[in-house]
Amino acid sequence: MSRRLVIKFGGTSLATPKRLKRAARRIAAHRAAGTEVVVVVSARGRTTDRLLRSVARVGGGGIERAGPSREADRLLSTGEERSAALLAVALWSRGVQARSLRGGEAGVRSHGGFGRGRIVEVDPAPLRCWLERGTVPVVAGFQGERADGETVTLGRGGSDTTAVTIAAALGADCHIVTDVEAVFDRDPALDPLARPLRDLDHDALVSLAEGGAQVVHVEAARRARHDRVPLWIYHHTAADERGGTRVGEAACARC
Repeated sequence: MSRRLVIKFGGTSLATPKRLKRAARRIAAHRAAGTEVVVVVSARGRTTDRLLRSVARVGGGGIERAGPSREADRLLSTGEERSAALLAVALWSRGVQARSLRGGEAGVRSHGGFGRGRIVEVDPAPLRCWLERGTVPVVAGFQGERADGETVTLGRGGSDTTAVTIAAALGADCHIVTDVEAVFDRDPALDPLARPLRDLDHDALVSLAEGGAQVVHVEAARRARHDRVPLWIYHHTAADERGGTRVGEAACARC
């Protein structure tokens, strides 16, 4: 059976056509090596912030006064959906079959109110179906479908949680492609002596995330620990994954 991998691309990683094409090359390389790939994407660049400002302007005030929260969620979820469709186009242009999927279409089940949903489970059947057809599913992160059919967003960092939860459901490793070189022992923007951490166990990642490190969302780090999902975190310009941070028991054994 082919190895399976979930790759999550952050918004910065997809912000320009050049970066979209780079992401498509990375995915195609994994496919050429015989790996089945599921992709999870964030909204490109500052898309979510722009959508929030649009809601506030049209609603005549802050987001809390902008009308039904359902409509705000419906709008916000389009940021990730646009990323998924564009990356799928980039993959097709490289001869790789791809299919963009909303969270619900990918089996991401959630509960909770609009703007504060939580993933209950991922039904892996839809994703397995696309993988068996030789197609790369490109999933819009940050969203899930409730039992009543409504789409709810998961809050900031929700795409990380989407990726980790899908990886757990598929028994796959998870790569998080971001705009930092690796996980650091402290904020490198504030401390020039901060050093990259090449190998971590899950407990250490959770501690760093809870302490304010923003490379991986806290909820995603906790779920990765709970389900023992191996992670690899690296910069979107990296030629390969070796320069980033590996998270998991095997990685810790080399510390």
